[in-house]
Amino acid sequence: MIKVVRGNPTPEELAAALAVVRARAAAASTAAPGAAPAPDSWSDPARIAHARALRPGPRAWTRTYWPT
Repeated sequence: MIKVVRGNPTPEELAAALAVVRARAAAASTAAPGAAPAPDSWSDPARIAHARALRPGPRAWTRTYWPT
């Protein structure tokens, strides 16, 4: 059962939300039982290591956060 807690959705908005919920439930039921879920790209450590880190130059200390 789905319950609207806040707001007053139109019948079209409610139908769209229910279609999404039903599609997700259908996709979850067709997944292989016991299969591990795909890793989330947000938690992938490789996403932050895609570029080579730059080395600071001889005057890098002048480009700090603190104003001169």
